[in-house]
Amino acid sequence: MSNKPSEKTVSFFEFWPTWLIYLPVAFQWLFLAIRYRSLTLPFIANPKLTVAGMVGVPKSELMEQARGECDETILDWNVYIVKDLDIAQQTEQWLKILDEQAIVFPFVCKPDIGCRGSGVKLVTNQQQLKDIMQVYPLGAALMAQKLATWEPEVGIFYVKYPGRSEGEVVSMTLKFTPYVIGDGKSTLAQLVEQDPRARQLTAIYKQRHLDDWHKVVADKKSIRLVFSASHCRGAVFKDACEHITPALNERINKIMSGLPEFYYGRLDVKFSNIDELKQGKNLEIVEINGASAESIQIWDKDATLSSAISTLLWQYRTLFAIGSLNRKRGYKTVSLSRILGLWKKEKDLVKHYPLTD
Repeated sequence: MSNKPSEKTVSFFEFWPTWLIYLPVAFQWLFLAIRYRSLTLPFIANPKLTVAGMVGVPKSELMEQARGECDETILDWNVYIVKDLDIAQQTEQWLKILDEQAIVFPFVCKPDIGCRGSGVKLVTNQQQLKDIMQVYPLGAALMAQKLATWEPEVGIFYVKYPGRSEGEVVSMTLKFTPYVIGDGKSTLAQLVEQDPRARQLTAIYKQRHLDDWHKVVADKKSIRLVFSASHCRGAVFKDACEHITPALNERINKIMSGLPEFYYGRLDVKFSNIDELKQGKNLEIVEINGASAESIQIWDKDATLSSAISTLLWQYRTLFAIGSLNRKRGYKTVSLSRILGLWKKEKDLVKHYPLTD
């Protein structure tokens, strides 16, 4: 067998339409719904969260429940509701509130309701914040969050079964925001074209750098192509299951003990370096995703389609199993009309969100 490193830059299915990847999940869902006599059982997997955090649920709903070490590890945040006032006045009001929490420029601004990195912006000044707030409809909620100390990010997938004292880190994935380095001769467009992976995502990166797309990038100057570490926004994912250790598992269990009745989801975590990550030290939580979370190592360029599908099928079998246990504990399933209403609310809000950085 050859030891030659993989020359692939993306897996052949990595950017297939989401519905196509999830088609086997849909068939399995129907089978499991018949088996468990409920179509909506996964929506009580995390029973203290609205529809288990699956769709249309504010990030702040979960964060407000965090206590102890979990609360301390989540990066400081604040939510502001857009009111029928002058935007400049609202911006000043919110900045005063943020200053009291020591959330200062630069900080991250994102919609309280949203998924897959939609609307995430790095805000560096008051005018930028004002411009962002102007595009949100009245009544929409924005979240400001302190910028992490470190750039490296990892997605930690966590599962715990009701009745058990501890859960388990079942997968872990490193997230990279791609860069190109200037040579003093090439434009940003040319640098992207020269990069084997980046050129396959030209449409994504061009949209985010329209003003600079045809400008020459100074020699040795690095340009980060995306800020949000979301796969569908152009970030790169790498399977990191080899770095899961008993020490990390123990730390994650301590953190998650501060969330009531949370059994299934993914923590998006900033960390200092791999050694400290493996020890569970110096972690900063960006957010915790509920029942809609993916075990995102499936988007590693070396992942196979069969392994990705198997992982997704396992995830939803697990959601049904946890939901079933919670139903036996007395939790009631959710109506389809409630779920569809939340889905529509999120879909309508996303239309107003600014372009993700």
